[in-house]
Amino acid sequence: MPQMIFVNLPVTDLDKSKAFYEAVGAANNPAFTDDTAACMVVEEGSIHVMLLTHEKWATFTSKNIPDAHTTAQVLICVSADSREAVDGQVDKAVKAGGKADPTPTQDFGGFMYGRSFEDPDGHIWEVMWMDPTAIPAGEPAEAEA
Repeated sequence: MPQMIFVNLPVTDLDKSKAFYEAVGAANNPAFTDDTAACMVVEEGSIHVMLLTHEKWATFTSKNIPDAHTTAQVLICVSADSREAVDGQVDKAVKAGGKADPTPTQDFGGFMYGRSFEDPDGHIWEVMWMDPTAIPAGEPAEAEA
């Protein structure tokens, strides 16, 4: 069985967060959803986002929940099939109440393009398109990431 990733995010308003993630293309899995958590399927069989109320989050860790509007611990990045799909995903997030481009746009010409958005709780999602076959010869390794 391939590995799956479950990104756990603390949220202040579970219903609002569910609606946001549905608007950007995730599907709710009701088998793992209740009034304290929601499983949002980003990519069937591989990527899931667990939206957890602060009370539910506290059952997993005693660490404080930082305000993601003012601090960042992670940048979650997902791929897209094209530059247009990157822009489309950011547009969907904005229409659903998110914030566009909290991090700088990355434009490396014909081989990589990325933008980002914040969800209602301030968690940053980067969306990037890359064509590894188009990386110019002799580019440093960090250009690939």
